Amino acid sequence: MTIRWTYAFVDRPADRLAPAREFWTAVTDTRLSAPRGENGEFSTLVPDGSDACVKVRGVDEGEGGAHLDFCVDDVPAFMKSALRLGASAVAEHDGWAVLRSPAGQLFCAVPWHAESARPPVVRGARLDQVCLDVPPSAYDTEVAFWSGLLAGWESRAGSLPEFHVVKPPPGLPIRVLLQRLGEERPASAHLDLACTDIEATRAEHERLGARLVARGRHWTVMRDPADGTYCLTARDPETGALPGPV
Repeated sequence: MTIRWTYAFVDRPADRLAPAREFWTAVTDTRLSAPRGENGEFSTLVPDGSDACVKVRGVDEGEGGAHLDFCVDDVPAFMKSALRLGASAVAEHDGWAVLRSPAGQLFCAVPWHAESARPPVVRGARLDQVCLDVPPSAYDTEVAFWSGLLAGWESRAGSLPEFHVVKPPPGLPIRVLLQRLGEERPASAHLDLACTDIEATRAEHERLGARLVARGRHWTVMRDPADGTYCLTARDPETGALPGPV
């Protein structure tokens, strides 16, 4: 099953949706689409001259984080493949479906609408990755699931033992990183940006209302104005790769 395009969703509590929309449109240099959904909970971050790959969704308190949408030619076939690999169905809508990975991470299968032009790097940074935070007991199963579901993508060990990368073919905008957590807790996900200069991007994001949480080996953990966690990573915004040997 060929995946034609990918979307990263910024999931934030509905009562903090306004600051989330303002912040993420600013850092991605996009404009907000008209809200959609029963309660106006869905919006797309629309770039100029290319296709969107980031959306924002208002959720119930405690359900924030991130998730992936996979755009395919045949939603039922993709769903069947996911279920065979161990996913569970959450909801089927008119033309699209919500599923859950074996560890419990939500994702969606949606129709492809001919998206093909990846948005550019914005001031030395690009939102290009969804990191799946997986409890140790489910990690190996989750790596096998995503590697199987995303057949044709490059699946390999990451820069540290607790990471596994599932990299899409050239042209697709969002890649997947699996992180093995150090404790047993429910699976979740967060967004990662690739940055040529983490400190410069951090300063810009703080000016827009984000807060520094912690610094790691190749990353800096931030919290956006809607209290959502994300990371700035020292990867090439064009290729997604870390600089040099690690």
